[in-house]
Amino acid sequence: MLIISPLETEAHSDIPKPQQDSTELQLQDMLMLFLRPTIQDAVNNYYSKNFKEPPLVFPYDIDVVQIKRKNGFRGFAFLITVNVMPFVGPHNYVGMDRMTLEVSAGPTAKLIKYNHLKDFELPPNWKHILRGTPNSL
Repeated sequence: MLIISPLETEAHSDIPKPQQDSTELQLQDMLMLFLRPTIQDAVNNYYSKNFKEPPLVFPYDIDVVQIKRKNGFRGFAFLITVNVMPFVGPHNYVGMDRMTLEVSAGPTAKLIKYNHLKDFELPPNWKHILRGTPNSL
């Protein structure tokens, strides 16, 4: 008999995840749906130099670090800093990145700053997507 249990990866071991739903979590999740295309474009741009195919980012792999109003109380321009965990395949995390985005009227989201924080090694059966490696496994 084979028993398989999910293992917590090093990538997610220090990030607490909510255990129940709340209005705050729902609003944050809606915000991530809005920000995800801008975040995905930034990830595609950063990782394209090393990967033959872009890693993906799901909304639940985006953690809000900080939100600031640019124009003071009740101003409707925000700077939002997030940590992002891009992955390939069945959630093989490739790195951790921190981005600051400006959200303003329109509504628009614009990348202001991108910091790559950490790399994670791919398993052997996914190394073929690295640039400079043969296409075969």
